[in-house]
This record gives sequence, C-alpha cells and structure tokens, in this order.
Amino acid sequence: MIKDNHLLKNLKIATKLNILLTIIAVVTVFLSGGVLSWILSNNAESVVTDKALVLMETMSAVRNYTTTKINPELADRLETDYQFLPQTVPAFSAREVFEYFREQGGYKDFFYKEATLNPTNLRDKADDFEAKIVEKFRNERELDQVSGFRSFSSGNIFYIARPLEVSKESCLRCHSVPEAAPQSLLTTYGRENGFNWKLHEIVGAQMILVPATSILESAKRLQVSVTVILIGCLGFAIFLINFFLRFSVTNPLKKMAQLAQRISTGDLSQEFVHPYNDEMGMLASSLNRMKVSLDIAMDMLNSETE
Repeated sequence: MIKDNHLLKNLKIATKLNILLTIIAVVTVFLSGGVLSWILSNNAESVVTDKALVLMETMSAVRNYTTTKINPELADRLETDYQFLPQTVPAFSAREVFEYFREQGGYKDFFYKEATLNPTNLRDKADDFEAKIVEKFRNERELDQVSGFRSFSSGNIFYIARPLEVSKESCLRCHSVPEAAPQSLLTTYGRENGFNWKLHEIVGAQMILVPATSILESAKRLQVSVTVILIGCLGFAIFLINFFLRFSVTNPLKKMAQLAQRISTGDLSQEFVHPYNDEMGMLASSLNRMKVSLDIAMDMLNSETE
C-alpha cells in the first residue's frame, strides 16, 4: 500500500488524468453496452413479435373464413361422402394455407400448429412443450396470449400461442362422442381420437413459431458495431482532452515550475508570459509579481548591507 501511494504521488498530472479518463471510458462502455444490449434485445423481440402476430391474425382469418364460408357449403357432404372432407375443418385450412406460405422464399423455417391435447388428426398432437402451454391456458383462464423462445437444433425459435377454446356448439358435432360424429369422419380417422370435448373447454393452443436466430445475431452485430464506435469516440475524446490540457495546462505549468526553480536559485532575469486571462494567466501574473517583489526585496537587502 505504501509503495502504491508513493507511486501515485510520483505520477504526473497528465498520467493521472489519463488513468481517470480510461476508468471513466471503461465504465461508460460497460454500462452503455449493458443498456444497449437490453434495448436491442427488446427491439429484436418486438420485431419478431410483430411478424408472428401478423401471421397469427392471418391464420385466424383463414379459420374464420373456413367456419363461415366453407363449412356451410360442404357440411351436408360429411354425411353422404365416404371419405371425410378435411377442408371443412378450420385447423386443417389454416395449416394448409400456412404450408403454401412456407414455400415462399425466406419463410421455410416458420411454423404454424394448432397444438391439441386430443386431436382428431394426430399431426396436431401437442408435444410435451406445447402441452404445458395448453395446461397453462387451462389453469389461467385470464391469459389470452403467451410468448417466448424455444430452442431447437437449428437455433432459437420465437413462439406466440393463443388458447383454442370450443366456443360454438357446432364444433361438438365432430368432437362430442363418436356416435354423434359424421360417418365419414369415423371412417377416415376412427373412433379413438378427438372426442369428449366440452363447450368452452380449452383443448389446444394456436401457435406461430418464427425463427429468431438471425434477428438476434443481427442485434448482436449492431451492438458490437455501436460499442466499437463508442470506444473510438471515447478514445478520440481522450486524445482531444489530452491535447487541450497539454496546450493550456500542463505545458504552462511545466514552464512556470522551471521559472520558479530558476527564481529559487536567484535568477530573476526572466518572467513567464501567458497570453490568456484564465486561471493559468492568473497564476503566471502572481508568479511574475512574486518575482518582482523578490527582486525589490533583494535590492533593499543589498542596499542595507552596503
């Protein structure tokens, strides 16, 4: 500790100032980096959320169209046709439309699923992760939406889920008991799955999955770029501060210290001229007045000794 204090006392003002500025710069970069990371992460999540919500609303519109326009036109054929017509099912229509959407460039990693605990079509069967979301909606009826990230081997996937509720009696035509279901449905899917649903029961979750890895990586690259720019700006600021202090403080102080040393040895032939009326100028004037006073005192002393 004593050695450190001794070292600190021997440091020049410019060195001390540079150490202080470096500490300030490091703390600034660290704090601003944390804040920037938080802002960019939230912004990236907001961008992903907006994409997912647009797709969710689109699929909801497809479901509504199927329920109000397609189903009434094909309902009678469910009783007469041998094979079930899945086009009458809103979930099927939404899933098929989304598959066509995924064929467009850049959307192959987007996914849509109506994850159901007891579906008629087993491709809609909820996995363990999705089943927990459905149970969450069942236990917290006030929830209308949940979102978050899910990890896959291909990277992080952002998901938004909304509860699927049996909101109409017409839905129970195919999902109450096998005896009430159209024969074509039983022929196509059997009697084991998709039954015993109840009115107002939450049976699944409508889910949109959007790849988030590229957006998050873009946010990280932006954070690195901004941090590098910030470090560069702080470094340039430190350089300018050093240049200004050397010109206006340290060099004048060094010259006044040299002058004071000469005065202490009896050399009163020089004085320091500072062109500015700042603190350095006031100090220079005081030093010059002290030199004049000392010169007068020396002359008076010499006169008395003679």
